[in-house]
Formats: sequence, structure tokens, C-alpha cells
Amino acid sequence: MLSYPLPQYHYLLEVTRTLASSLDLHEVLQRILESAAHILQGQVGLLALRNRQGQLQVVAAYGFPRTLLPRFRPLLEDIPYSRTDMGFRLSRQDVLARLRLVSEATQLNLRQVVAIPLALEDEFLGIIYIFRTSDEPFTLEEEYLLRAFADHAAIAVRNARLYTELQLERNRLRTIIENSADGIMIVDARCRIEVINRALSRMTGWPPERARGKTAGTVLHLENATAPDPCEGLKRGETLKEQVYREGDIIRPGHPRITVGVTYTPVFDEEGNLQYIIINVNDITRFREAEEMKSTFISVISHELKTPVALIKGYAATLRREDVQWDEETIREGLAIIEEEADRLNQLIDNLLDASRIQAGGLKLEKEEVDLRDLIQKVVKGFRVQTAAHKIVIDVPEDLPPVWGDRERIRQILSNLLSNAVKYSPKGGVIRVGAWAEGDYVTVYVADQGIGIPEEEQARLFDKFYRVDSSLRRHTKGAGLGLYLAKALVEAHGGRIWVHSRPGEGATFFFTLPIAKGTSTGREEGDYNDKGAEG
Repeated sequence: MLSYPLPQYHYLLEVTRTLASSLDLHEVLQRILESAAHILQGQVGLLALRNRQGQLQVVAAYGFPRTLLPRFRPLLEDIPYSRTDMGFRLSRQDVLARLRLVSEATQLNLRQVVAIPLALEDEFLGIIYIFRTSDEPFTLEEEYLLRAFADHAAIAVRNARLYTELQLERNRLRTIIENSADGIMIVDARCRIEVINRALSRMTGWPPERARGKTAGTVLHLENATAPDPCEGLKRGETLKEQVYREGDIIRPGHPRITVGVTYTPVFDEEGNLQYIIINVNDITRFREAEEMKSTFISVISHELKTPVALIKGYAATLRREDVQWDEETIREGLAIIEEEADRLNQLIDNLLDASRIQAGGLKLEKEEVDLRDLIQKVVKGFRVQTAAHKIVIDVPEDLPPVWGDRERIRQILSNLLSNAVKYSPKGGVIRVGAWAEGDYVTVYVADQGIGIPEEEQARLFDKFYRVDSSLRRHTKGAGLGLYLAKALVEAHGGRIWVHSRPGEGATFFFTLPIAKGTSTGREEGDYNDKGAEG
């Protein structure tokens, strides 16, 4: 067993402490090299590690200016080594031959050298050189001592690699968590938040710095939950042994409801103790809305189809009764209702077909120059006959330029908006239909004095089958397709549609259509937005 004199032992102990106190590989290797040079009474030292390409690269130097590093290349290129009972070892003859080249190139008068490769589990990691400018050769004991320093260097390299790999893995995991589209939360055994990613922070409105340390239930509070919160169960002394799944709604004032599916996955240590819980939060709002839409579709369509069919059948059966003689006025009234309900049924079928075409991308437009002023007057004339409770006022300038679009589809847009204005202003009042031209577009508006639309519902107003939640809805006919179709048709023309409304103050719908080529007004679009708000 090799024993070290006290100074050597002191240096090795200091190197060991450096290894334990620092994770900086270059700092540790520099300290190892300097200690080895001091204990071996060397004037110059060099420590090189193999890089990813397998080439030796100097990571620590001692006793000479770093500008001379390129002149040490003969000792770093094509290093031959052989296996001995002591591990990897360079050929001494080869090292001495290379030493002469380096000594001449650096003019450092290097006379003696000892070289010990750094090896770990039969892997060649690098090499340590200690040089003397005197002729005193290195002894075998000194080579053994340098091997001890090389072993410490190899340990430092291994620790640095493990630390680097750990950091890379941690950073990779952090990147995955932070950039996940799903919400992720990691909590300790008491359900205190340790990690919360950006997606979940957006869902809940809790910034990560405020959420950390809070309980999971405080940050992720679910309404209408389908199962109990397992974190609440842990507080009561219950155990969490397997995954738990629950659904519920995240409700924040001024924000749309988010329906989420939450999976709680417990993680245990080797002794079976709960270490932490990984909570995955998936936004299933669209899936829930799709289910609701499907249910709404079946309910609305069945109701909307049944009503006219029932009326048509009822009046037809009544009129064909042979035991009653109907007068002409009764027959005309019955036939008028049958015709009206048949038209309503036909309109519903057309809307459903249009919705299907839009979804399938098969909507086609037959575009031409359209006299919008004339078209508005004709559509309004038809609606004036249908309602006596409303006064429909037209505000369209005579010099309104023609638009480029599908005449029948524009008629459909106007009809849908006017129909809504009539339905949702049951007490009557004034309905205004107007238009103005700015830049390359004509802006059309339809304004009513009806019940208005709450702000939180305006974002979904143009969704398929969506109808404003109000008591009036239950008494108003419609499948919730009018505004959806209007939006799709406006956008197909290259325009846009929006609404300004407040509950109890009516609603104003705006949409734009491109002006036919060669008739642009040349005005700035900035004024268009202001005027749109006033309309």
C-alpha cells in the first residue's frame, strides 16, 4: 500500500475538498494540475481532455503563457498508448521525442516530463503532463503520485459529466413542461404547488410566482366537478394510491368558461411513501361544446322541423275533412298558414345545407356588381309587410358605389340580420338599415332597439347553433344558424362582421363588402372604424 508524506497528503486532501465543494470542472482541473505541479516540483503543467470529436483539448495549463498552447500540439495529436497492469500508459520513448519538438517550439527548455492518461472504467478521458526544466528525472513513486492526481481528475470529469447530463435532462424536462399545450402542475405530498407551467397559468390566471407554495385546490378551483378533489381527501387523512380523473369548469370573472379534464398521478418512493403528485389539465372545452352542439342540434332541429310539419299536417287534415263545409276565407287562411310553414321549413333546410357546404368548403359565390342600395330597399320592403310593430328606416346615400359579390348571398345576409332584429325587439321600435363607403369597402349596419346582447356572449354569437341565453329565446323561433351563416358569407366575400351592443339598449350589427373595382372612394380606413362605432 502506497503511503504519502504529509505535504503530499495535504495537497490530495485539498484537491478532495475542492472536488466536493465545486461543480466547475475547469476550476477543479486547474486546482488538480497546480497541486500536482507543486508536489512533483514541476515548472510547467498541462491537462487535456478528449472532446466530442475524440481530439485532445487543453482545459488547464500551468507555468507558461496561454499564447504558447498551439506549440504543444505534438503532445496532443495521435497519442499512442497501451494497456498495462496500471491502466493506460503512454510510450516513454514517444513522449520524449515529442517533448524535444515542444521544447524547441516554446523555448521553455523542457527537459523532463511525466505523462499519465486519465482513465475511467477503461475509457481514455485525457492526459496530464508535468514538465521540469532540470535534468532530474521523475521517479516511479512520483509517477504513482501523479496517477493519484489523475484519478482525482477523472472523478472530476465523471462528476461534471453526470452533473451536465442531469442539468440537460432537467432543462429538457423543464422545456417540455413549460411548452406543453396542456396544463401541468407538480405538487408535494401536502398538495403544495412546486411547479406550474404557462398553459395552466393562462387557464387559471395565476402567475407561476404567485402560485408556487399555494395548495392545488386554491389555484385549480373547479366548478361543477364530476368527482371529489383528491387533495381534499389527503387533508382528511385519506390515501391516494392510483390515478384519479375528474372534470369541471374553471370560471373566472370576465373570461369565458373553460371545461377541463384533470388527471392526478401519484408518485411514490421506494418505501411506498407519497413523494409528489403530477396533475395534468386538458382543456376539453371544445369537446364538451361539440357534445353540447350535437345535443343542441338534435333538440333544436327536431323542434324546428316538427313545428312546421305538425302545422302543415294539422291544417291539411282539417281542410280535407268531409264532414265540414269550410267557407272560402277559412280555406284561404289555412292554405296561407300551410304555405308560410312550408316556406319556413324550406328555409331551415336551405340553412342546414348551407351550413354543411360551408363546413365542407363547398360554398360557391356567383360574383357580380351589385347595387346594394337597391337590394337593401327590396329586402326591407319584404320585411315591412311581415311586421307592423316595427318601423324600418333606410339610411343609404344615393351615390353608394356598387359592391362586388353574390347578389342572392348578400340578400341572405341582410335577411338574417333583419330577421334577428325583428325577433329580438319584441316590443317593436325602430330598426335602422344603413350603409356608407370608405376606402375599398362598403360598411352596412342593421340596428334595433331590442333586448341587447351581454358582452360575455358576444364572442360566441356567430357560432353554429348558438343563441343568446335569455327568456325570450324560449319563445323565439330559430335554429341558431342565421348569424353563423351571415358571418361565413361575409368572410367568403372578403369582408368582416361584428356587433356593438349592451343589454337593454339594442344591438347594431356591422359588416363590410368590397367595392366593385374602379369605384373605390379612396378614403382612409381609420375614419371607417370610428363611423362604424357610431352607427
